[in-house]
Amino acid sequence: MLPDIQFVQRPGVIEFGWGHLAAELLPHTELLRAATWTLTNDAPAALTYGFAQGPGRLIAWLAERMAITESELMITGGTSQALDMLCKHLSQSGDVVLVEAPTYHLALRIFRDYKLRPVMLPGDQQGVHVTAVATLVKLLRQRGERIAFLYLVPSFRNPSGVTLSAERRAELARLATALELTIIEDEAYAELWYDLPPPPPIASFAPGSMLIRLGSFAKVLAPGLRLGWMQASSLIQRCISSGMLDSGGGVNHFTAHVVLALLRAGDFEPHLLRLRDGLRVRRDTLLIALARTMPRGVTWRPPLGGFFVWLRTPPTIDTTALLPIAEAAGVSYIPGERFYAGSGGRHELRLAFSLLSEADLIEGARRLGKVLREAG
Repeated sequence: MLPDIQFVQRPGVIEFGWGHLAAELLPHTELLRAATWTLTNDAPAALTYGFAQGPGRLIAWLAERMAITESELMITGGTSQALDMLCKHLSQSGDVVLVEAPTYHLALRIFRDYKLRPVMLPGDQQGVHVTAVATLVKLLRQRGERIAFLYLVPSFRNPSGVTLSAERRAELARLATALELTIIEDEAYAELWYDLPPPPPIASFAPGSMLIRLGSFAKVLAPGLRLGWMQASSLIQRCISSGMLDSGGGVNHFTAHVVLALLRAGDFEPHLLRLRDGLRVRRDTLLIALARTMPRGVTWRPPLGGFFVWLRTPPTIDTTALLPIAEAAGVSYIPGERFYAGSGGRHELRLAFSLLSEADLIEGARRLGKVLREAG
């Protein structure tokens, strides 16, 4: 029989590789209440074909919360579906896509589906270097290259946890206008801050420009909802005029109504606070365990939000080659090279803390520390 879910739990292995939410962090009660209310009170609207842009009431709620106009928004099937749709509308086979180093590894998969060529940009703990963006854009265009867009995860980046500073966000917004460069900011983790909220989105610094912002309910409610949103300006009408939406109606229309019911009931903010608290405890547990178990030469920075801790190992350790040894010892992770287009990441790895219990985080850190110590 085929499996029901993406996650695979291997016996005896502590799985740091999956950036999923633990079952106890999902809003089961709130979603049950919202689904019951929707089927009892809103069934005719929720069960028919939806408006291509998405349910007007949900768009209105989002627009008010984000302080933007409703015409700038559309509902999507999460950020992955939105990114796939944007590749179709904005790119041609062989185009360059500018990305951070490192970047979200499954975005790279989507870009490869469209035969795009990711080119990586340098950065630091304040995010991507804006001067490097400007220089590279001009150089590539002088060589006759077509740049489809710049893709960023500006808040608590997957995998490194880095957040783009407010100053660089403003600089990138100005650069996008000056160079006519489309920028896609994937804000999947922006709500999941544990100490301070991230700076305002890049799109807020240049309204109506070539800036596109993606958001999702996957990380803050449940990934199975497959529901998100896109903020753009002129591109919205182009996207909702597609044959797919004309034929099928709005994306995940019933799910959108259930989420709308949850939001209008006032259940979202209390859940979000509980989610942040639960993730903060997991983050702190893992950080304490790493401090106790990692050998000398392994470094990391405490993430201020998101799901991940990004480890750097000494140059003598290849994290890709080490993975089978780690899994034989009962612990798994994602090697750093998967987050790079081309070379890079051989001495880095990503640990996800969002799915595991505190006990597993502690034991997983112990097992990984032992493997790294023996490898060094």
